[in-house]
Amino acid sequence: MQTLYTTVTLENELKPGEPQKILQKHFDQTNDLFFYLTHFLIEAAHYAETDASIRAGKHLPSYDDLHVSTKIAGNEVLKKIETDPLLRQQFTKYKPEQRTDRELVRKIYLHLAATPEYSKYIATKEKDKKEEKDILEFILNDMMLANEVFQAHIEENFSNWDDDGEMVVQLLAAALQKPGSSNFNEMITAEKAEFAKSLLKTVLEKREHLQSFIIPKLKNWDPERIAMLDMILMEMGVAEFLYFETIPPKVTINEYIDLAKEYSTQQSGHFVNGILDNIHKDLMQQGKMIKVDFKKV
Repeated sequence: MQTLYTTVTLENELKPGEPQKILQKHFDQTNDLFFYLTHFLIEAAHYAETDASIRAGKHLPSYDDLHVSTKIAGNEVLKKIETDPLLRQQFTKYKPEQRTDRELVRKIYLHLAATPEYSKYIATKEKDKKEEKDILEFILNDMMLANEVFQAHIEENFSNWDDDGEMVVQLLAAALQKPGSSNFNEMITAEKAEFAKSLLKTVLEKREHLQSFIIPKLKNWDPERIAMLDMILMEMGVAEFLYFETIPPKVTINEYIDLAKEYSTQQSGHFVNGILDNIHKDLMQQGKMIKVDFKKV
């Protein structure tokens, strides 16, 4: 959707392969956000060692200064993730350390260290697998994502946060739940990437044909006055009806209703729903809606 919108709004004529490059840029931005959040979480945990060193180096350190727990820095779940060779490769590529706000890392760690949850975690030397996961989820959800300063930091550095944030957080949460199971070279699966490329290519190549189904349904609406994003969403929906036989029509319609509600005008959800539903009914009556049972594919 974002790539198609960009192609429509570009003033210059598109060069061959340019839409695909724009789409890949969106993929890269999603990856960039994921690896930054992962890196920040790792740095927050490892700051325990920095804090211990600073406090022990005081001129007159107290007993507490000399006995700062660094248990979180050796968290077994985090260790399994951060030593993953594929993750290290991605860190080399995206360089999250260059944007890391070290002062914010420090503040989040100190906030963490003052919580009852952290005190309970470091109270024992033993490392319980569930507790290891729970404390990392606590840092991610309560110390980072619920922190207004951290939210502002992410929004300032990642323009795609509003679009990709929820998905990226889910991916990171999944990596924490099953350390070692994530393919950090393929955060966007090959299947999803291929679908996105195929849908983009289909809409670009068959735009006039797709609009031939949409425009007659607009009745008194001038196509030029339709919100550009609404037209793009309807083109994508019709493309799925006609050329993606494993996607159930109801799934297509519901998906584009949700996108219209979130990204377009207040009336867009109802408008897109009405047009796509009418086109769907016509295609069914004309025998042009060829779908296979996606459960069997």
